[in-house]
Amino acid sequence: MLFHSLQFLLFLPLVFALYWSLPDEKQRARHVLLLVASLIFYMAWNPAPVVLILYLSTCDWMFARLMAKTEGEGKRKLLVTLSVSNNLVVLGVFKYAGWFTEIVVDAAALMGVTLVYKPLGLILPVGLSFVVFQCLSYTIDVYRRELEPRQSWLDVVLFISFFPQIVAGPIVRAADFLPQLDVRPRLDEETGARALFRIATGMFKKLVIADLLAANLVDRVFAEPANYTGIEVVAAVFSYTAQIYYDFSAYSDIAIGTAALFGYSLRENFDKPYLSVNLFEFWRRWHVSLGRWLFDYLYRPLGGNRVSKPRVLWNLWVTMILGSVWHGADWRFVIWGAIHGAVLMGNRLLWWTFGKPDVETRPFVVNVLSGLLTFFVVMEARIVFHAKDMAQSWAVFVEQWKPGWSAPNLTPMVLTVMAAATIGHLMTHKMYDRLATLFISVPIPVRAVALLALALGIKEVSSFEVQPFIYFQF
Repeated sequence: MLFHSLQFLLFLPLVFALYWSLPDEKQRARHVLLLVASLIFYMAWNPAPVVLILYLSTCDWMFARLMAKTEGEGKRKLLVTLSVSNNLVVLGVFKYAGWFTEIVVDAAALMGVTLVYKPLGLILPVGLSFVVFQCLSYTIDVYRRELEPRQSWLDVVLFISFFPQIVAGPIVRAADFLPQLDVRPRLDEETGARALFRIATGMFKKLVIADLLAANLVDRVFAEPANYTGIEVVAAVFSYTAQIYYDFSAYSDIAIGTAALFGYSLRENFDKPYLSVNLFEFWRRWHVSLGRWLFDYLYRPLGGNRVSKPRVLWNLWVTMILGSVWHGADWRFVIWGAIHGAVLMGNRLLWWTFGKPDVETRPFVVNVLSGLLTFFVVMEARIVFHAKDMAQSWAVFVEQWKPGWSAPNLTPMVLTVMAAATIGHLMTHKMYDRLATLFISVPIPVRAVALLALALGIKEVSSFEVQPFIYFQF
């Protein structure tokens, strides 16, 4: 069920009305309702994979409870190893089995051996990577004694399957979500209005900016880059960089706003990432929940910054490669991660050699130039991320450098949306907050008219086929 579908626009008000119609003392009934709604929401795509979600969350509920009853470190380590292995095996079978099989077959062919195999034909369940990451964080935190395990099966399964974020995040940590199940949810008029404003903002980002750029420029240029001028290819690469941000942050906006309607708080997932002055800062601002997860459960256990300098560089490299493979079983993602890993390593080497600069005190012009260079690296690496294969990636990269300024395909509408995307990203959080405050300050009928006008405006602009959120594929 897509957030921007008619199904969801009927589903959300119904669940909302049923949820708040239950009295406060019926807290468990509300949790059951949310779990049922979450399973229905997920099964709207394909009913079968919901079995995997129930299986993984049930297993980790049991592993966590067993760890709580076990004092021996060896047995606790065995239990968390079983949990991690169970999750990774499920993820590996559905997401990576075919890729690894093809690697083995290709390697055998290079040695003159022909292997015959039948593809498994498994369909990757939507959002499985996000589910696995949340399951792992739960049992690992219990193993580290940073979190008390839940006795209630319902609590753990609801945490894993909560419908606003199950498909594409933000990746929710048990320590953030589970305590919220212990208190009575509250929803006042201001919180509800801000939630609706957040959802409307997400819809605008997705349908008016991300999808319009995709349909009118990005997809066309990436499909046949040789048919376009150099400046048009550059514009398409820039537009895809904007598209993926507005698409993914739109999902996060809608997820955070929807959760707030039920009295739950989800952490922010983006913080103006394209305004970063170096790649380390970019990864602290982009997909924040994934960055925190990789730091806490991969980079830090590898030794983080607490080891020798060569090991620090190795830890950076491994984290970026594994983080890139999380996005999908494709060499494009590996190369994309390798680019980011190499730049991060180079950045670290510069800091060790010349000292880490203080961005607060160094000249503004230097920060601007550093920010533009960082954005250029991110933008060019996006080519590999978006192209269907490496041949297309190379074609797009080369076609950028064709001379000439002719750009007949950059229509006024496309240029307007590109400008809006740029201005929107430059706007401060305070400016967005003022818009939200203005929205909640007007009478309810005026808010309703504003939302209706937005919906009609989106319908008028969105004459193309609406696209699924980009991160659904991960």
